[in-house]
Amino acid sequence: MARRLVASLVAFWLAITATLVNAAPTDQLRAFLSDTKTANGEFTQRVLAANAKPGAQPSVSSGRFVFQRPGKFRWSYEKPYEQLLVADGQKLFIFDKDLNQVTVKKLAAALPASPASILFGSGDLERDFDIKDDGKRDGLEWIVAQPRAKDSPFERIRIGFRDGLPAAMQLADSFGQTTLLQFSKVERNPRVDAQAFSFTPPKGADILEDR
Repeated sequence: MARRLVASLVAFWLAITATLVNAAPTDQLRAFLSDTKTANGEFTQRVLAANAKPGAQPSVSSGRFVFQRPGKFRWSYEKPYEQLLVADGQKLFIFDKDLNQVTVKKLAAALPASPASILFGSGDLERDFDIKDDGKRDGLEWIVAQPRAKDSPFERIRIGFRDGLPAAMQLADSFGQTTLLQFSKVERNPRVDAQAFSFTPPKGADILEDR
């Protein structure tokens, strides 16, 4: 599940200053891309399976994040299990503590036309996504981003703002699964430790590397 959701860890990049409170959501996103270089904060993730029955409860996890554009981030699941995703600008490392297993992917292959490419990457936003304002619901102002690539694992990505700040992100993937991300304690453009984006596999870990 974490492999499919690796791109979803990006929504927290949408920390926008209060001066943007009256701007359209799409303008707030574009301002973020030009003005935000680093950020950290906390997240809660809820995932509802495609075949979930009515009334079924989503699986819930939470943790912390830090990022530095372009292409460096650390996304740490802390509850109810521990799992770590680290990108150093070239490679993405996914560490499953329970399995003592590390999956290594080329970052360029993991990010394009995904939620991560919106904020972690340095690509052309308008080239990879069709982005539109998406109205007001549940007290939030939304945008919707639809990947232009036909083979994207995501059908659509919605990002909700409240008072100029990101409040939620919804991901609908091609498997019919829905993910909701909520963010808190977001700090915009803090000084970050370069070691946060460095990862050394633990001794004895199984390493699976995409070639």
